[in-house]
Amino acid sequence: MKFWRSTKADKSVPQKAEVIKKKKSAGREWFDAILFAVIAATLIRGLFIEAYAIPSGSMEKTLLVGDCLFVSKISYGARTPITPVAFPFAHHTLPIIGTKAYWDGIQLDYHRLPGLSSIKRQDVVVFNKPIEGTAPYFRPIDKRENLIKRCVAIAGDTLSIVNAQVFINGQPSENKLFGETTYLVHSDGTAFNAQTLHDLRIEFQQYTGTDDYIFTMSREQAALVKKWPIVKGISELNNKKGKYDSEIFPNNSRFAWNQDNMSSFIIPKQNWTVKLDSTTIPLYSKAISDYEGNKVTLINNNEISINGKKADSYTFKQNYYWMMGDNRHNSLDSRYWGLVPEDHIVGKALFVWFSYDSEGSVLNKIRWNRLFMAIK
Repeated sequence: MKFWRSTKADKSVPQKAEVIKKKKSAGREWFDAILFAVIAATLIRGLFIEAYAIPSGSMEKTLLVGDCLFVSKISYGARTPITPVAFPFAHHTLPIIGTKAYWDGIQLDYHRLPGLSSIKRQDVVVFNKPIEGTAPYFRPIDKRENLIKRCVAIAGDTLSIVNAQVFINGQPSENKLFGETTYLVHSDGTAFNAQTLHDLRIEFQQYTGTDDYIFTMSREQAALVKKWPIVKGISELNNKKGKYDSEIFPNNSRFAWNQDNMSSFIIPKQNWTVKLDSTTIPLYSKAISDYEGNKVTLINNNEISINGKKADSYTFKQNYYWMMGDNRHNSLDSRYWGLVPEDHIVGKALFVWFSYDSEGSVLNKIRWNRLFMAIK
């Protein structure tokens, strides 16, 4: 007896379907690759590290115009996006067309991821520019201009400035040799060598018809210049105590403050309660209203109403900091716009990865000695 096997497939037995994988087009592969790169770079830039360039001389000689540096977001903990809808790699304005690079229709509350450390005194910090004046700033917090300064005082510190010397909690703060200020330099009538001063990055100008000059330089350079044979005298130029400057925080004539002299006051700390009276209202009303979202009304300049209720004290919701440029007479900093709130902090400056000198000779455009220099 012979058995015949049918060559036709048995329709009652399920057959394995053949899967045909359609190959992506070259255009689709490029799109996927670019999309992945943009997402990865955005996450790295937002949560870990970001590149910045120094546009001004407010941190001379610590940081020079043309320095490009990396800023760590994880040092203090990355700030989660407050304005989540924005073009990648653009801060607040799109290049060329000049329009907004974000949509502020959605605004999220401030939160910060855990960081490696808290802000320390003398840290070089990148932060968003605080609100100026009394009118609301039109950009959201995370879309305001980025500034870089040195943190001179942290939350809870008592700060004062006497003849350009910063005091923290009654003790002199560290003076950086590479920070700059202005000096009056008297010569014997011999002109200074302009190329030598340029090479030392010392800015200078001469009083017309005299042998007196104003030099902007570091203390280390001042000690060097003092030894030059043609120099007959040198002294630091500071504003005198009691000379009122209306541009200096808290912009109140009751406080006869200037950029070199400020009486002692406390930098607010989270959960710290301040008594509100005629001496504290000028110092803290801006933080209470602009940074902590309260409606503040002054009554006869001596009493205060918060959100429609008379108040004689206030408890702060976040930490604040005092930031100053190392170029003390050429820096718009906390001496002008006051306290910097914690929710404005972006990150810690780590190191210079590239430095370009636009005024250097052809062979000296790149400052090779600054490449990968740690920022201190």
